Amino acid sequence: MAQTLAVKSRSAKRQHQITMVAVYVLLIVIAFLMLIPFVWMLSASFKMNKDVFAFPIEWIPSNPRPRNYVDIWTKIPLLTFIANTAKLTIIVTLLQLFTSSFAAYAFAKLNFKGKKVLFLGYIATIAVPWQAYMVPQFMMMRSWGLNNTHLAIICLQAFSAFGVFLMKQFYEGVPTELCEAARIDGLSEYGIWWRIMLPLSKPALSTLTIFTFVSTWNDFLGPLIYLTKTELKTIQIGLRMFISQYSAEYGLIMAASVIALIPVLIVFLALQKYFVQGVASAGLKG
Repeated sequence: MAQTLAVKSRSAKRQHQITMVAVYVLLIVIAFLMLIPFVWMLSASFKMNKDVFAFPIEWIPSNPRPRNYVDIWTKIPLLTFIANTAKLTIIVTLLQLFTSSFAAYAFAKLNFKGKKVLFLGYIATIAVPWQAYMVPQFMMMRSWGLNNTHLAIICLQAFSAFGVFLMKQFYEGVPTELCEAARIDGLSEYGIWWRIMLPLSKPALSTLTIFTFVSTWNDFLGPLIYLTKTELKTIQIGLRMFISQYSAEYGLIMAASVIALIPVLIVFLALQKYFVQGVASAGLKG
């Protein structure tokens, strides 16, 4: 009997090992496939325009052209575009962290009339595509005199229903007894949010930071609609300046795209240790 159990245990362990190896191999293959476009972009950034789409693909250029990384700064005002993008991204990210965490605390830990209806109505806006109301938004911003200003984009992106939902799910995992004890000690609701909830919500805040930073940095349609002056444009709009009526300088586009990707990688790598924890914590509640 004991021998039979031992054989079954070894068999189950072997099957588990085989399953794990298969899962890891599958994940490695998927990761490799997802990295191929980025490797191609990096390779193309060192090529002349005529060699970018050569087939078969020359992954390591035989005649690399690092000058592409010099020309991108002189062909277009790339530094200005990067500064504008960084300005908008940092401001929007900070505002979303503030507004989302502040509203989420009210929805998660305060009781007031109509809370559930208000929350469901706010979250329901996630299902409405931006294309459905971008024209009324543009007309509203123009009537306020905010057209062709960074303030228009900041105002439109300072609030996030997804951010409120994410933070609320995380806050609901924080014991209510902490808030009640703080109230007994005389701490106001603002103090509870600032001194207790925010320090405990680093994983959720880091997750929201990544989502907001990436979406704002890569935003194309918003700046395209609201910004027409060259000195106000972002890097995603600036990349179009490498495209003329009859041709496109793809080597320079890829070089500028590599530069544009670096800040996103830095933010993600800096916050990745909180990312999975934040998503898991927010997804297990409610």
